[in-house]
Amino acid sequence: MSSPAQRIPDKTSRFTDSIGLVFDDITATSVRGHADLNEKHHTPWGVVHGGVYASMIESAGSVGASYAVSERNQFAVGVHNATDFLRPSTGARVQVAAKALFQGKTQQLWEVVITDEASGKELSRGQLRTQNVDMPSA
Repeated sequence: MSSPAQRIPDKTSRFTDSIGLVFDDITATSVRGHADLNEKHHTPWGVVHGGVYASMIESAGSVGASYAVSERNQFAVGVHNATDFLRPSTGARVQVAAKALFQGKTQQLWEVVITDEASGKELSRGQLRTQNVDMPSA
């Protein structure tokens, strides 16, 4: 049986690469990461697109939830993402912190907070509910 870390290939995907999300630490109950947001992430009005924050919340919660159930030969998929956008930003290094609020046999609930590293201000926060599903057979 492979270790949980091996069940999250490279801890990233092309999609997380495209939004600039880097995972620094992954456990069964928490995830820490960061991203450098800039004009690549902007709306036409020059601020970071809310979809970037929603994607980071989905990604961080799903990776942590998947890590938590990997020893059961499962992974987690998002079934509900509720993201709040607290303040606009034109770009910054952000810290992404996710923690498990509930971990059941079939579902999990994760809270994710995205903070501007320089100012310490929260830019966005959300909750992600995931469903634990079996790994596809080879």
